[in-house]
Amino acid sequence: MTNETIAGSTGAGETIGRTGTAVKEGVVSSLKGINEIEAEIVSLAKNTVSNTLRATGSVANESVGIIKDVIKGAIQATEEVGTGLILSTKSVAKGIVMGVADVGGDVVSASGQTVKGAVKGAAEIGADVALVARRAVDGVIEATKEIGGNVEEVAKVAVGGAIETAGTIGNTAVKAVKDMLVGVVEGVKEVAGAALPKPRPTSPEVTPPSTPEITESPEITTKGRGRRGE
Repeated sequence: MTNETIAGSTGAGETIGRTGTAVKEGVVSSLKGINEIEAEIVSLAKNTVSNTLRATGSVANESVGIIKDVIKGAIQATEEVGTGLILSTKSVAKGIVMGVADVGGDVVSASGQTVKGAVKGAAEIGADVALVARRAVDGVIEATKEIGGNVEEVAKVAVGGAIETAGTIGNTAVKAVKDMLVGVVEGVKEVAGAALPKPRPTSPEVTPPSTPEITESPEITTKGRGRRGE
C-alpha cells in the first residue's frame, strides 16, 4: 500500500510538473508574440512619422498635426478591435518620438505632444487615462534613452503634459494620473545622474580639507607637545 501511494503521488507530481511546463511554454511563446507585435508597432509609427515629415519638408510646423493623426489612428484601431490601447500606447509613443528624431525634429516637444494626445484620446473613448498616461510616458522615455536624448527634460515635459491634459478632464483624472506617474521624474533624475556624482565630490572635497588643515595643524602640534611634556 505504501508503494502504491508513493507511486501514485509520484505520478500526480509528474502530471502537475508537465502542466506547469506546458503553461510556462505557452506564456513564453505568447510574450514573445507580444514583443514582436510591440516592435512592429514601434517600427510602423516611427516610419510613418519620419516619412510623412520628410514628405512635407516642414518638421517644425507639421509635427504636431502628424503626431495627433498617428495617435488618433492608433486609438481608432483599438476601438475597432475592442482592446489593446494600453498595450499599444507605449509602442506608438516610442515610435513617434523616434520618427521625429530621425528627421532632426524637437524630441522634447514631440514627447509632450504625444503624451497629451494619448491622454486626451483615452478620455474620449473612456479608457483608463492614468494607465494610458503611464504607458505613453514610458514609451517616450524609452525612445529618448535609445536615441541618446535628454531623458530628464523629456520626462519633465511628458509628465507635465499628462497632468495638464488630465486637468481638462477633471480632478479625479488629475489625481489618478499624478498617482500613476509619481516618482517617474525622480527616478529618471537618479538614472541620469548615476554617472555624474563621481566627479562632483572630488573637487569640493579637495578644496575644503586644505583650509581646515592650515588652521588645525598648530592646535594638533600644541596638544602633541603638551602630552609629551606630561
